[in-house]
Amino acid sequence: MKVAILDDYHDTVRTLSCFGKLAGHEVKVWTDHVQDTEALARRLADTQALVLIRERTQIRAPLLERLPKLKLISQRSVWPHIDIEACRRLGVTVCSNMHMGSPSYSTAELTFALILCGLRDIPQQVEALKAGKWQGGGDGGYTARGKTVGIYGYGRIGSAVAGYAKAFGMPVLVWAREQTRQKAAADGYAVAPSKEAFFAESDVVTLHMRLVDATRGIVKREDLARMKPTALFVNTSRAGLVEPGALEAALKAGRPGRAAVDVYEKEPVLGGDHPLLHLPNVICTPHLGYVTRDEWEVQFADIFDQINAFAAGSPINVVT
Repeated sequence: MKVAILDDYHDTVRTLSCFGKLAGHEVKVWTDHVQDTEALARRLADTQALVLIRERTQIRAPLLERLPKLKLISQRSVWPHIDIEACRRLGVTVCSNMHMGSPSYSTAELTFALILCGLRDIPQQVEALKAGKWQGGGDGGYTARGKTVGIYGYGRIGSAVAGYAKAFGMPVLVWAREQTRQKAAADGYAVAPSKEAFFAESDVVTLHMRLVDATRGIVKREDLARMKPTALFVNTSRAGLVEPGALEAALKAGRPGRAAVDVYEKEPVLGGDHPLLHLPNVICTPHLGYVTRDEWEVQFADIFDQINAFAAGSPINVVT
């Protein structure tokens, strides 16, 4: 099959061991990001199997209608960026493995790294030292031990973060769907009596939910306003979980006092064009949660297996 891989910013995929799974296919890798329909239609005119790296590129009906040779979209994780109905109408199969084997430990690790960096002002201290100052960045920071980590969404990644917090002597407080709260309680973690109490009592709030219609904007301005002035808000899930503009406004108002984010409404963020990048009490990383070589070996092995299964006439992990 003629396979196209989009948005491989650092040209990493072809260096992975699992890339050998595509040995029998004709593969083209694109390392830049293009969203324009006309440009994408030209690039993908002969493509039969399209590999997507998470939600980096939107695949909507106007583009799909320009790709008569496209038979398969292979990816991992959720698919809000794909017009599933248009794929169904046009006969394009979508295959996606939903992390059924294990959580994204790389995302859980980055989450906890951001918690530590956010509490200790580590990036600010590094920049101050590079600028010739000694202990000149931040406000002194906070010890992690004893601080309550509020985990909003107790799934595979949220439960992994809870384990890291426990190892650091940080009490865990969970808020989630009723069934998920019961799972957290069964695992020995405290469950908040209400959403209001969850935000008010947590020293750190970290989000771990999928972005679907039911969770879009689930974190409101009034939720953030209940957080302590010393609290840290962390988001390595999706920007759309937070009401538009709410986090910037809350940080400027001083509740919470700081934030660390890895995700943005529109990605990639280029040229420093995002309001959070200009706030001194925010740590920003460029959606690195799932970007490690170890994680990519796991993810792309699944993605390439889906292509080979489809080519063999027995597609797996079929969405539509």
